Amino acid sequence: MEKVEVRDPSKVVWLSQTTLSVDETMETVDALKEKFPQLISPPSDDICYATQNRQLAVKQMGAEADLVIVVGSRNSSNSKRLVEVAKQAGARDAYLVDFADEIDEAWLEGVTTVGVTSGASVPEVLVEQVLEWLAERGYADVEIVKAAEESITFSLPKELRRDLREEAAALVAERGGSGASGTPGTSAGA
Repeated sequence: MEKVEVRDPSKVVWLSQTTLSVDETMETVDALKEKFPQLISPPSDDICYATQNRQLAVKQMGAEADLVIVVGSRNSSNSKRLVEVAKQAGARDAYLVDFADEIDEAWLEGVTTVGVTSGASVPEVLVEQVLEWLAERGYADVEIVKAAEESITFSLPKELRRDLREEAAALVAERGGSGASGTPGTSAGA
């Protein structure tokens, strides 16, 4: 950081890759603020909310679990980061698996509490299969760790909404309806 030189220190902005650890990101931001006191932050938090929420939950879980199993792809920096966060939070061990059948029963030796989480885009069915695998081995008592309430919804881009409306209108017209009102996937009868 000491060697970084910029033309105008009042125009320095920080951004980060969305899957970086929140803690690591803030350490770097703090160092940048020392070097560039006028540092500008992004217009909004650019750490993916799902990633951030999972990291917070894993911090809580890792402090109490002997073992944390992260369901996710080995090429996902998000999932790999969750393994690191679990270990930093105090979990004795943490492993990344794509599927339940990749879990090694030796990992369970001396373990009383197992934490399970997943990368942000992992299908829920894969997490459920890991929970079933654990239940078959005596770990059936499940407690949900919720670090944050996820209430963010995303609207479809207006172009896609327009295309869907046009498609729905064409379907209604094709079926002999008026096409004046209605929602795709619904119908009204007389």
